[in-house]
Amino acid sequence: MKKSSLIGHTVEAYDLILRDKHPADSVLDTFFRSHKYLGSHDRRFVAETVYGMLRYKRRLEWLLQGTSSEASASEDQRRSLLVCLLYLVVYCREEIAKLLEQCEPDPEEKKLLPVVLAEAKARNERFEAASDGGLDKVTRLAIKLSFPNWMIERWLEEYGEEETCAMCSALNTQAPLTLRVNLLKTDVEGCRRALEQEKLKTEATKFSPVGLTAHRRMNIFGLETFQKGFFEVQDEGSQILSLLVDPKPTSKVVDACAGGGGKSLALAVLMKNRGSIYALDTNSYRLDGLRKRIKRSGVDTIRIRAVEADHLPDDLVGTADNVLVDAPCSGLGTIRRNPGTKWTVTPETVAELHVKQLGILTHYARCVKVNGRLVYATCTTMKDENEGVVEKFLVDHPQFELLVPASILKRYQLEALGQEKYFRLKPHVHNTDGFFAAVMRRKE
Repeated sequence: MKKSSLIGHTVEAYDLILRDKHPADSVLDTFFRSHKYLGSHDRRFVAETVYGMLRYKRRLEWLLQGTSSEASASEDQRRSLLVCLLYLVVYCREEIAKLLEQCEPDPEEKKLLPVVLAEAKARNERFEAASDGGLDKVTRLAIKLSFPNWMIERWLEEYGEEETCAMCSALNTQAPLTLRVNLLKTDVEGCRRALEQEKLKTEATKFSPVGLTAHRRMNIFGLETFQKGFFEVQDEGSQILSLLVDPKPTSKVVDACAGGGGKSLALAVLMKNRGSIYALDTNSYRLDGLRKRIKRSGVDTIRIRAVEADHLPDDLVGTADNVLVDAPCSGLGTIRRNPGTKWTVTPETVAELHVKQLGILTHYARCVKVNGRLVYATCTTMKDENEGVVEKFLVDHPQFELLVPASILKRYQLEALGQEKYFRLKPHVHNTDGFFAAVMRRKE
């Protein structure tokens, strides 16, 4: 497909994502299904360019401020085209003249675009040289790293400048494609060999004992190994979180916010397809996908239940050995996968989630029996959603006490990941999504 057409499709997809409330990957998937004529190389260009535009949206839009585009690019589509072209120039190192020649602009744009892109590129060079002054520290970092000011300000307070910069830089990269091997069907080496026969090379993950990292991205859901249930797609951090729950094969486990059921499936494997797992969620649609995954994986110990937000089934109150509350959160630890999250989460979102998370944790803590364990987890890096929730819960519920994660992870030779009182995984340190977890025990 011609470059001009590819850019047109990219701008169309980008605008759809900005208008839609769903995650970028979901919107792109729908977009590609309605544009089936796009080949694999075309889809790759559109997807990678769209994700790049989302990652660097703040900086790209700032670079365009004050250029000749201000008087002529008020239309959203025109603005998105400029963001797209500027991304290709600044981050993909494409030459302006060659790019515009491939784009075949109309006569009006043919005069404007070279000027606008040249002005923005020059401004970027001044910014890199720290000569485009007049910016306070937070704003300069927010533009440099392409994040909202409020996020940078919050992280500077919580983590300091060095770690904030490292974390944001890591969140601006593409996440690896990580698989969790289903030990009910095969072993890690057997899965690796089977995937290699299907032309996908993988290697063992650094931390998870049941993980494989793919050397390239592809549509793995069409692979025979996937259809046989040899693996599930799951971030390495999420795999380790399941280890932290640490159920025995005979345990009764409640996965309180099961969603698509990835952790329920991982827990079933840890339990050797014994015991019982209750996968609960208030959204029955999300649970529908789990039913298909259960059948493919060969698991028969997961009980699916759609529940009301304010109701607990009587047979679960005070009876569970392990309860996992993987709470709804802002998802800021998963920005590598869904960079559009940067532009939808607000301080008000975090404040509202804190209240909701505390309510959910309090609600499902009632399922834990004496000496049972409660694990609260999120995939966010905001302390208000993490220890802010747990510490308030512990004050209100003195019958629960914190356990040091290392005491559990040592059986998997992962105690180095859990030396502090809370469990954390960081994109810039562990190359996983950002995860937080607290392990608690209900005392006598």
